[in-house]
Amino acid sequence: MNRIKLGNTGIEVSRLCFGSLTMTPFQANLPVEEGAKLIQYAYTKGINFIDTAEIYDNYKYIKEALKNINREDYVIATKCYAYTKEMAKESLDLALRELGTDYIDIFLLHEQESIHTIRGHYEAIEYFLKAKEMGKIRAIGISTHRVSGVFAATQYDEIEVVHPIVNKEGIGIQDGTIEDMLAMIEKAYNMGKGIYGMKPLGGGHLISQSKEAFNFVKNIPFIHSIAIGMQSKEEVDCNVSLMETGEIPENLRDKLRKKKRKLIIADYCIGCGNCVRTCKQNGIEIIDGKATPNENCILCGYCARNCPEFCIKVI
Repeated sequence: MNRIKLGNTGIEVSRLCFGSLTMTPFQANLPVEEGAKLIQYAYTKGINFIDTAEIYDNYKYIKEALKNINREDYVIATKCYAYTKEMAKESLDLALRELGTDYIDIFLLHEQESIHTIRGHYEAIEYFLKAKEMGKIRAIGISTHRVSGVFAATQYDEIEVVHPIVNKEGIGIQDGTIEDMLAMIEKAYNMGKGIYGMKPLGGGHLISQSKEAFNFVKNIPFIHSIAIGMQSKEEVDCNVSLMETGEIPENLRDKLRKKKRKLIIADYCIGCGNCVRTCKQNGIEIIDGKATPNENCILCGYCARNCPEFCIKVI
């Protein structure tokens, strides 16, 4: 698989990034050994880039996988919510210890919303800058679901990498359209920021349009890499094929069609009821203050388009 320099960072990554959230206790809950073997399998297919986060609680998967991966050839991006130097130190120390590595390639502040939130987290950025000088971090960045978050990154030279949500329907973008997001991503790209997109399948809601949805993001000229969740060798093979040829082999298509999927609601659901009002199948309801799918759910994904917190996903 082709590799590309991630903006001005000098870090060379595969065009595909292994999105590791899907294997965690939050979603598929794969056994550690199985998850590690999947990461290793993806590496043999040319994927040398993995995205994780402190909150995912899956460092142990990656540590196990690194036993059979050349660390110097592998790029790890992780994220945390730190806003003080003490919290930043704790998050970095935890990542280094639990991943069993001497450095983190890319450390991001998780879910930054605007220039105001970056200002509120700047003490953590200052700590990461010092850690970078010490060789413990190679690049600093942010992840965001907001156009305003990408804009904020353009205002700080210290932020070298941006991890924005991007998909053809704009699912999960909290403050604008896909057109708004692409315009801001292009600005960041032209400033030399490394850009790796997330949620090209809209949190699973575009699975029925996988080929079109993936190729939409793949063909954006100002995105270096695409992070996408993978839970099986078939999904790895499918994503590699899409990246390299733009097509899904029929045998893989058949296997993936047979996979049983379900709608999950993240714990941070605020119970606003937008999903209930959207669903024409009466397939979701609010129970004890949280959205809950029922037997009428047909996994159409319309509810996710109106979720302000992007907490509805198909796995």
